Amino acid sequence: MPAPKAFDLNQFLATRIDAVNAALDKFLPSEKTKPATIHKAMRYSLFAGGKRMRPSVLLAAAEACGGTDSAAMPLACAVECIHTYSLIHDDLPRWITTISAGASRPTTKFLAKASLCWRVMRC
Repeated sequence: MPAPKAFDLNQFLATRIDAVNAALDKFLPSEKTKPATIHKAMRYSLFAGGKRMRPSVLLAAAEACGGTDSAAMPLACAVECIHTYSLIHDDLPRWITTISAGASRPTTKFLAKASLCWRVMRC
């Protein structure tokens, strides 16, 4: 009986990161789609870098159960979007305090993220 093939985690993650990024790019509206400020903020936050560990684990679980990446990818992207939203949402109270305290003028990226958070919370 041949020895089982060693699992290369770095290789697995590298291929999944590329696949998840490509799928996110396909699923998200372009920065030019109205309302552009919201879509630009969404893309900025989702593509700011990261390991994409959550969607990679989801894709690995799907594969282990006999599923395919293409069938599981929409859910993997949804998990990444929710994770990114949770990171922004956790920072929202600090942003509000900073604005209320009259701190220095926020950057455009800061305002875009804040407007995204408020938009999502109102829906």
